[in-house]
Amino acid sequence: MRAHRAHRPRRAKNVILFVGDGMGVSTVTAARILDGQQRGVDGEWNRLSFETFSNLALAVTASANQQTSDSAPTATAMVTGIKTNEGAISVDQSIARQEFCAETTRARSVKTILERAEERGMSTGVVSTARITHATPAVNYAHISNRNWEANDSIDSDLGSTVLPPGCTRVKDIAAQLIDFSIGDGIEVALGGGRPYFEPITKSDPEYSSHTGRRTDGRDLTTEWSARPGAAYVWNKQQFDAIDPDKTRRLLGLFELSHLKYEVDRANDTAGEPSLAEMTRKAIQMLKKNPKGFYLMVEGGRIDHAHHVGNAYRALTDTIALAEAVKVAREMTDDEDTLIVVTADHSHTMTIAGYPSRGNPILGKADTGPGLIGVSPVATDSLGLPYTTLGYMNGPGGWIGNGSRREFEPLTEGYTAEIPFTGKRPDLTSVDTASPNYLQEAAIPTLGAETHAGEDVAIYANGPRSYLFRGTLEQNAIYHVMANALGL
Repeated sequence: MRAHRAHRPRRAKNVILFVGDGMGVSTVTAARILDGQQRGVDGEWNRLSFETFSNLALAVTASANQQTSDSAPTATAMVTGIKTNEGAISVDQSIARQEFCAETTRARSVKTILERAEERGMSTGVVSTARITHATPAVNYAHISNRNWEANDSIDSDLGSTVLPPGCTRVKDIAAQLIDFSIGDGIEVALGGGRPYFEPITKSDPEYSSHTGRRTDGRDLTTEWSARPGAAYVWNKQQFDAIDPDKTRRLLGLFELSHLKYEVDRANDTAGEPSLAEMTRKAIQMLKKNPKGFYLMVEGGRIDHAHHVGNAYRALTDTIALAEAVKVAREMTDDEDTLIVVTADHSHTMTIAGYPSRGNPILGKADTGPGLIGVSPVATDSLGLPYTTLGYMNGPGGWIGNGSRREFEPLTEGYTAEIPFTGKRPDLTSVDTASPNYLQEAAIPTLGAETHAGEDVAIYANGPRSYLFRGTLEQNAIYHVMANALGL
């Protein structure tokens, strides 16, 4: 319980927007408990770093055309102040999903808070554990009708033999828009994954020599970035650590072919990858040099991906990693001049259920609670079989056609089979459900990914104008509070 404090309508010099992709309320709760249990403290009493923030609200995540949304329109809402359609990146809802014309795209584009910050002379940055061209980071700097057009070959594929009409210039892909971004003095920091989206098909990947770039237009965007005064490009941990923020004006870091490793798998990466907290620290060190202030978005992108495969362990440990990044940002900035907002673009179908006793392992099997005599037997279903506290409404953790159940395979990020089919739910009595590779059961088994969920997500805020986050808000209100705090 916090004491009453007067709201001082001061402006912010800096804004940091943290987005836990897919980090619904149940994810935060379960991650809080897991974090405490891993550290040997009371998980139920534990709080993640951003849960101690002064202000809290709920965000309605429905987009212009979806009850349950994807990341493109929800992230667009947060950085532009408008609601748009599924798959759209910082363009309004009047645009067609396959709009190939740059002129039409420009007419339908909506200015982002990053662009407005650059116009003011502020420094800007985008950090993600996903590809830096993925929907949530891309909404800051790109305008395009289709979130899948991350490199020019994707546009090639969809365009096919279609002839563009007179007066129509082909829209640039997302990676090219990052490098060609020219508002203000340009983006200072971009850290994430997705090297092939920036490199030509003739260039072998430095970490995985059997892979090449994806670009068919002959451009090497990493070389173009590096050619700028004071700019550096890095692709491994050693190079990243060697960057001196005081001597580097711009930094592009692309640490994987696609998304970065999950936090629990990061130590096994061939070339090494910085953590989300380390990337956040480096970004702030570079951006805070500007006396006019900075805007930074930091995304924990792989929370979402772990949920999609039905793997609660990685979703929760990546949530804890995001909380560590928030802690770093809070320590490096001042509440008097920096607004920090932590939220999610949407939720997932993970649930916390049963009546487990306090301290029961959150990744374990549910017990029946302590009861009157303090005994906590394992809870069972109507078939007499134990079940876990965490589960999914739908997803790959259910049964598949060949009569077996799937388990996560971290090397390929695919699946292996486990637990023979018995004609009913599996007997989990001897199964280690806390294993990092265990897939929680899904009520509706799917051969594809688990889906997003449509309930409201939380907004945690601290710093100037953070008191404006209260009640239940439309998601695009996040932009308006950030813009208000900066006096835009």
